[in-house]
Amino acid sequence: MRATAPAPSIASGTAVTVELARRAAALRYDDLPAEIRLLARQCVLDFLAVTIAGSREPLALMLQAEAFEQGGAPQATLIGHGARSATQLVALVNGAASHALDFDDVNMTMGGHPSVPILPVLLALGEAKGADGKAVIAAFVAGYETLCRVGALVAPGHYARGFHSTATIGSFGAAAAAAHLLGLDAERTALALGIAGTQAAGLKSMFGTMCKPLHAGKAAQNGLLAASLAARGFTSRADVLECAQGFAQTQSTDFHPDAALADPPGGWHLRNNLFKYHAACYLTHAPIECARSLARDDAVAPEAIAAARLTVESGAAKVCNIAAPRTGLEAKFSLRLTTALALAGRDTASLATYSEATAQEPALARLRDKVTVVFERGWPHTLAALTLTLADGRTLEARHDSGIPAADLAAQGRRLEAKFMSLAAPVLGEGRARELADTVAALDGLPSLGALLRLAVPG
Repeated sequence: MRATAPAPSIASGTAVTVELARRAAALRYDDLPAEIRLLARQCVLDFLAVTIAGSREPLALMLQAEAFEQGGAPQATLIGHGARSATQLVALVNGAASHALDFDDVNMTMGGHPSVPILPVLLALGEAKGADGKAVIAAFVAGYETLCRVGALVAPGHYARGFHSTATIGSFGAAAAAAHLLGLDAERTALALGIAGTQAAGLKSMFGTMCKPLHAGKAAQNGLLAASLAARGFTSRADVLECAQGFAQTQSTDFHPDAALADPPGGWHLRNNLFKYHAACYLTHAPIECARSLARDDAVAPEAIAAARLTVESGAAKVCNIAAPRTGLEAKFSLRLTTALALAGRDTASLATYSEATAQEPALARLRDKVTVVFERGWPHTLAALTLTLADGRTLEARHDSGIPAADLAAQGRRLEAKFMSLAAPVLGEGRARELADTVAALDGLPSLGALLRLAVPG
């Protein structure tokens, strides 16, 4: 009989849930530094970019059809389409669409994608309730910080056990954000976290399938339902994170309240947000950057490569190690193929690159099969090292760490605007996309979300 992993040791009286709820409820827009407000707007712009583009994906269209069939009050807008439905269904559909391309932002503290469980809730609920831009920004930061603190509480055991943090931890962030926008006090916010916790689910085994994007949509829907029920007086436990048989004890081998309650460097977890510039799993980004630098700086032609040795952290073996992907979606989770794409000079930011035809292209498959992946325990999650052995016997090496947040936020903003236009303009048109980007830049001053959401659909 196989021994089970020990449950995390939870000290009596460790009121993590209540403290996180208190902090979330107490956060105010006026307390946010200008840098954090800017980062929040950048997250909104990036979210809209990937959601508008993702709204055309088959999985998003299926969920839209399901939402229309289920019906409901037309309270909020389906981004990229303009049809309206009930807030929870809109949160589900927009959340799944936003993660459909796997092109959305990440945060390594929570071990997943922070914006896609939160912003679908705030845009749907904010539209329905007439919230202004400042309220949405404050609620977003409250949800984001809560989500990262829950991630720190149960890391690394939660993710290692097989849970997709975007789905599970994302449900808490979505609930905290929705509770903040609804004006719930700390007591009811704690209950909302409890309602979210009993819904939280999502399996890493689903990576490479439509269920992975569904996780983001379900987290958004879970969080919105949790806060809405708490506002009505629905009961729950106010200690879901730390109680016996609660979230930490059942879903992780770790329990770190000190890490959850400690302030991160710079004072805000949002400062460590990482945006994606390659349309694939984030753990493939450092290898892609290594391959791009060698192909560019050393002018390495694919046919000159005899072998490639890629070293990454061992956890990637269970995330993005599809050795011979057959579909575009599987290609996003293949260290070997994404490295080959970069070595071959393919545009890894282009959505068209990740297709069934590309995945099965003979020349790329031959280059892919030259890549050997070495998984190192204790290696930093976002660090990659790539060694190429050339046909003439020479070796070339590159290293890259994709886990370092941008120091120049203005430069980051320009890069995000370019990404936004490349994703949104084909759906909205150039002029409308530019107007939407300008509206997001002025989010703090918007009296409601109406103008923003009217622009987030084709004219």
